[in-house]
Amino acid sequence: MATQLLTVGKLSTPLESLTHSKQSSNAVLRPSQVWGQQLANGASQYKPVKYRQTDRLLARAEVKDEKRSSQNGSQPSGTSTEERPKLPGEPKKDDVPEKKQERDWRLDEDFKKFMSNPSIESALKLEKKRAEEKLRDIENENTGNFVKKLINSVVRNSLEREKERLDKAEQTFVALDLSKVRSCFGIDTFYANDVRRMGDGGIVIGNLRRPLEEVKPKLEAKLAQACGREVDLWFMEETVDEETKQVCVVQPKAEIDLQLESQRLSTWTGYVSAALLGVTTLGTISVMSGFFLTPDATFDDYVNRVLPLFAGYLGIFGTSEIATRYVASRYGVKLSPTFMIPSNWTGCLGVVNNYESLLPNRKALFDIAATRITSAYVTSLGLAITAFLLDQSWNGGENALYIRPQFFYNNPLLSFVQYVIGPYTDELGNVLPQAVPGLGVPIDPLAFAGLLGIVVTSLNMLPAGRLEGGRIAQAVLGRRIAGRLSFFTTLGLGFGGVTGSILSLVWGFIAAFFRGGEELPAQDEITALGNERKIWAIALAVICFLTLFPNSAGTFPSSFYTPPFFRVDDF
Repeated sequence: MATQLLTVGKLSTPLESLTHSKQSSNAVLRPSQVWGQQLANGASQYKPVKYRQTDRLLARAEVKDEKRSSQNGSQPSGTSTEERPKLPGEPKKDDVPEKKQERDWRLDEDFKKFMSNPSIESALKLEKKRAEEKLRDIENENTGNFVKKLINSVVRNSLEREKERLDKAEQTFVALDLSKVRSCFGIDTFYANDVRRMGDGGIVIGNLRRPLEEVKPKLEAKLAQACGREVDLWFMEETVDEETKQVCVVQPKAEIDLQLESQRLSTWTGYVSAALLGVTTLGTISVMSGFFLTPDATFDDYVNRVLPLFAGYLGIFGTSEIATRYVASRYGVKLSPTFMIPSNWTGCLGVVNNYESLLPNRKALFDIAATRITSAYVTSLGLAITAFLLDQSWNGGENALYIRPQFFYNNPLLSFVQYVIGPYTDELGNVLPQAVPGLGVPIDPLAFAGLLGIVVTSLNMLPAGRLEGGRIAQAVLGRRIAGRLSFFTTLGLGFGGVTGSILSLVWGFIAAFFRGGEELPAQDEITALGNERKIWAIALAVICFLTLFPNSAGTFPSSFYTPPFFRVDDF
């Protein structure tokens, strides 16, 4: 009795006292509901703690049963939907629209296939399934007003046309049968140890049994006959766990042609863009030339200096372009239109173009890129020497451009030009004999074009991305090492830009975002280049280094002053 006096009572009502309630006798009431009815009916009594704890356990068990039944999609025991009283304002079950659950494409088998092995065939199947899903949604959607019907009709027609295009494309792009692919390889061509799926084609791991120039055409003919369509082949080396294996990549020719077509620039828009960039380059050369004229220069003086400079650029890039296209045609490689890169610092930062067909071998990749660099170097140097000698322009000649020290300020990439023509003053600030006080160092426009041509060509020789230097590095060193070298070269250009060279920053931006990445692998990545081409590449790299590396007589003068080239004491 003392224990009952020290405990907090709990209001409860026997079940027989609830017989007059409006709810069904089968309804399960929570303790709070029981307490409310007790207060309403005035029938309440105290219960000791032990009974109170028992009621708590029973209430918790009831709540757990309700949760478990709701998760299983069934009603709790003793309760039915028909017997539950409808709350005020609650709609009927038939009036509640069923909410459509969105499809989780991550669980779709075609989506899993596409993510595990991306190919055109799996992509087409996935897009076709999505189009069919959208069509079913439109058909099942309740029609509304006239505007909604019109919109649904337009969307339906568009989806039907898309589905037809996907059906036609699906018939064209069909994955190759790997069993048929493997049957074409043998001991007389390329012995196959294993075949793996790659896209709509495959990778055959094995080793060559004959020279590649004999194996490639024979395999192409066998595969075309077995698979019913033409294929493209790549022969490469794969290094796994320090073990080098030879592989042959087989892909449908139609898919490779489609990929190349999507990146093709030989269109009317490409040629118009190339022409506009050429006109823009003429404008930047004109603006740059204006910095090197005397204050009292007339329009005729302006023309007499700008046109030779622009003509010098055209001569350099035109010669290299003709030589490059000639070598590319010998290897059967198609080139895109050539685009000039305008610049306010040098007038032009060179020319770029893309390969629009497959490269037959690494020799083609090297020869095309090295021909452009070599021809540009030779033409630039020849133009500069010719202008110096024939025009007697040690002091600039009649139409001299006056190069000011500000042109080389914080631009170590242009130090080669200052090294050749000589600085404006000595270390004490005295104007040197070859310079004109208040103007700068005089130089002939054609000679200046030749010197800038060497600098611009060296910029393109840097081993970064799809610049000519990057292509040469990819051909000589391989794709993996060339990729690492490209990263550090771009990083170095960015560091040079942060430390003050705007030209380094701009060229690093172009190399990273406009000429970044790698070229497609050559179809023959196995055959070595040979020592002759490696020596050729080293010579071009040395010229590039000597041109772009800052020197004592250029941007960073020192007491160990070296006299500039092309100067004689008589002048």
